[in-house]
Amino acid sequence: MTGLAPLVVVGDVLLDEDVDGVATRLSPDAPAPVVDVTGDRRRPGGAGLAAALAARAGRDVTLVTALGDDPASEVVRTALQGRVRLVELPLEGSLPVKTRVLAGGRPLVRIDRGGGIPGTPDGAVRDALERARAVLVADYGRHTARAVRDELAAAARRVPLVWDPHPRGDAPVPGARIVTPNAAETRALCNADTGDSLRAHARRGSDLADRWRAAAVAVTLGERGVMLTLPGGGTPMLVPVPYRAEGDPCGAGDCFAATTAAALADGALPEEAVQRAVAEAAAFVAAGGAGNSALWRTAAPAAPPRTRETDPFALAGEVRARGGTVVATGGCFDLLHAGHVGLLESARRIGDCLIVCVNSDASLARRKGPGRPLNHLADRVRVLAALGSVDAVAVFDEDTPEALLSRLRPDVWVKGGDYAVEDLPEAEVLRAWGGQAVVLPYLDGRSTTLLARRAAQAAVRSGPSPA
Repeated sequence: MTGLAPLVVVGDVLLDEDVDGVATRLSPDAPAPVVDVTGDRRRPGGAGLAAALAARAGRDVTLVTALGDDPASEVVRTALQGRVRLVELPLEGSLPVKTRVLAGGRPLVRIDRGGGIPGTPDGAVRDALERARAVLVADYGRHTARAVRDELAAAARRVPLVWDPHPRGDAPVPGARIVTPNAAETRALCNADTGDSLRAHARRGSDLADRWRAAAVAVTLGERGVMLTLPGGGTPMLVPVPYRAEGDPCGAGDCFAATTAAALADGALPEEAVQRAVAEAAAFVAAGGAGNSALWRTAAPAAPPRTRETDPFALAGEVRARGGTVVATGGCFDLLHAGHVGLLESARRIGDCLIVCVNSDASLARRKGPGRPLNHLADRVRVLAALGSVDAVAVFDEDTPEALLSRLRPDVWVKGGDYAVEDLPEAEVLRAWGGQAVVLPYLDGRSTTLLARRAAQAAVRSGPSPA
């Protein structure tokens, strides 16, 4: 058991095929590149990719989709076996196959073949949706969602429902918690090209939220991030990407939608879910996108989604069990500032999860002296846990975190500032299990002590407040 809420994914599965090669010459009979094939890869796409991504951390995921008796459907069944639970609708026809021909990692052409019509759902489909704790609809315009629309409408009244739309698909059912079109899809769905400004994206998203009677529409904008819009023209929230991700963007929308639905299933607010999903999508692209072979090598290659009460020891165990890298850092974090934030963001990029070890109030008082802490432990933990870069928080009561580290056994221990690794007392502890202590650059001139001193000086200069 992982403690993660189960999720039901409904939608159209495709078979994605990448033909890799190199192109160094043109064909003699046409001005077209000749591709010398070096390899090919086949994997589930569409709702199949979204379901596999949602299940990466060991989450219980049920995929409701239409599959047939054709070879492509058998490839999908085999690839998803052991990852997700399949509940099938009959498929009249063959599964769609999308083939990309790439040269030097860049797509040259895409070839689409096949297609079918989903049949009538049976009792197993209805039971899966009635038991759903949260639902993701991955609509690729192949009408699986249409076949179970009544059941989806009922689910939207009970649990969070995320709908990833397609211009050739149907409108989301009323009451969807978040709908996740990309910028091009919003233009097509609104039948208007009113520009690429943030104002234009916000207007289109809000208009679609009104039209669909959705709680929110998250318009994905690629490298610009995501615009979370509300019905009625409410003030939108722009969630920027944490860093520029260089890689294959294929499947990034599926990753965003799957992470959003998983976060909502675990109790996150829509704003929290979108922030988490933006970070996960950036990491997904940087790792190679849907074509990353590691995604299909094991059942759970990625870090588990973070919840507000993530057990740091269980998290570390899960990440280690699948060969991931556990990163930890520590400190008082009495007054969170830009230096802390930069350190935590850099530390998180080192591995697959970041656990922050925090001094208790008594430990902090012994280290910092009278008047500390400025913020008590519960507040410090809450602020840290709310950061997108932090996956879990652990508290220690001793003066140093060595005993806690011996239980967590991180692969990497990170400190910021003017330390030398050999000066860190934690470095020797990590050597016991082959861990590594590292030092990261720290923003100069930022410290809790300096900020507290400035605040005190400002209070003295301003004098007593009027009665």
